[in-house]
Amino acid sequence: MSSAVEAIYIFNQDNECILEHVYRSRPPAPRTLLPLYQRHPKPRPSVISLPEVNPPSTLFSLLHSNLLFLSTASTDVEPLFVLEFLHRIIDVFEEFIGAPLLASRIESSYDVVAQLLGEMCDAGSVCNTEPNALRDDVDVPGWMDKFLGGVGLPGTPPTSLASGGIKQQLQLNPSSSAPAIPWRRANVRHTSNELYVDILETLHVTLAPSGRPLAAIAHGSIAFTSKISGVPDLLLTLSASGGKLGLEKAIELPVFHPCVRLARWKDRPGELSFVPPDGKFMLAGYEVDLMPSIHDLKSWSNANLQLPVSIEVSKSLGSTGTDFEVHLAIYNTFPGAASSTSLAPRSTLGSRGSGRSTPVFGGGTSTSPTLQDLLVTIPIPDTVRSVIDLRASRGEAYFTASESVVEWRISTKAAATPGTATLRCTVIGPLADNDGDDMIDGFHPNPGAGNYDEQEDAYQPSSAEAPKALTTGKQQQESQDSRKVQQNASMMPSSASVSFNVKGWLASGIKVDGLVIDTRKSRGLGEGVKPYKGV
Repeated sequence: MSSAVEAIYIFNQDNECILEHVYRSRPPAPRTLLPLYQRHPKPRPSVISLPEVNPPSTLFSLLHSNLLFLSTASTDVEPLFVLEFLHRIIDVFEEFIGAPLLASRIESSYDVVAQLLGEMCDAGSVCNTEPNALRDDVDVPGWMDKFLGGVGLPGTPPTSLASGGIKQQLQLNPSSSAPAIPWRRANVRHTSNELYVDILETLHVTLAPSGRPLAAIAHGSIAFTSKISGVPDLLLTLSASGGKLGLEKAIELPVFHPCVRLARWKDRPGELSFVPPDGKFMLAGYEVDLMPSIHDLKSWSNANLQLPVSIEVSKSLGSTGTDFEVHLAIYNTFPGAASSTSLAPRSTLGSRGSGRSTPVFGGGTSTSPTLQDLLVTIPIPDTVRSVIDLRASRGEAYFTASESVVEWRISTKAAATPGTATLRCTVIGPLADNDGDDMIDGFHPNPGAGNYDEQEDAYQPSSAEAPKALTTGKQQQESQDSRKVQQNASMMPSSASVSFNVKGWLASGIKVDGLVIDTRKSRGLGEGVKPYKGV
């Protein structure tokens, strides 16, 4: 299986090809590929087989910031390889020409974009995708060069014409004889030396209608920002409840940046030894299964899963079953906070018998974590014509008919108070619905005659038959309401999702114990330099 990338095409939001870069062979033209890609319904797959083109090819696609990236391969190639290369192109473009990535920026910086594409892939073989290494090979014009070029004047002179000639250039670049580090550019200098560590986790929890957790997974990433001179050698130490065993079970399926020394991690789990790239990069990623082991699953319930919110949906409310209500329990405390008290009942994770840590506060920037960006999304069946009378005790709720969804947003200020927030809504079915009740106030409509047929028994019962008629009418009404509740059950929502952000709390319980600079292995730091370290 080869690893050849034949071409890169970039389309803007108007489906115009703004960039075409061919690496090898004769791939199909962009005007041929775009209709073949668009014929697939949304969401379109990332890998599409095109046997009808010449030669038969595989089309790889990626959407980012209203830009469409396409790449083709006529030989057998690993799909993840090409898709990862497209992701690297986006990351490098944002590093060099700015984020967010816009079509206008690509068109105005085509000289830089062409250099980047040529350095990252040579004749279809991917060779260099590290932004730090590309900075030494790609000439990026500064603001003075752009200003002079705009008025028709030459920019900075070539380095070969500078005073001192080749000898001075070699003296100014002593790293040319030193071993190169692929992910770190040479001669890094910073006036303020700083190091920052950010641990980010995304939770994906699925609950059954009974409230029992079916799956609970946390996807984590360690973002690192290095702004330090020279070539520093760093040691980052991670920990979790349960010691070494707890950390091994907490961090599952880890992935690391190439700068991390894997031998050190295998010998001492939790210790990351590396020479960082310059700037911001993703140091590591991991996955944490918050569910217990199979031996403890029987004794484990929803009360063991600690989340800042919990949700419950009540359906088929009201006399005709057209209402539903969402109950959202909000908590203002998290496990590990020593100075907080909960005003609302909440569940505790406790010991799960699997060695995994309980959720605690990580080394975030917030000393008092708060619930932010709280959003409840309720998908509505397509048979519902509209949702009216949205009554929210907190925040704002609205119904989007084009997407058939109810969104309930609660601000940070409203979510700061613990308790239960409720949202009650009423659904309206299609116009063709017939409830089977043609009687209107005791009359049956007669459209053919243009009048109403009066029902005497509805208004003139005898004194002996009055109690019987009243009982019969009540039973009929209850029967009609029961039938309507059953008919409207299909219009009730079947699920609901909650999304939120919390700064300063990690579900896995992983935290940073220390960040140390090894002065013996580091080079070019300078005497007495003590970088600022932020976690």
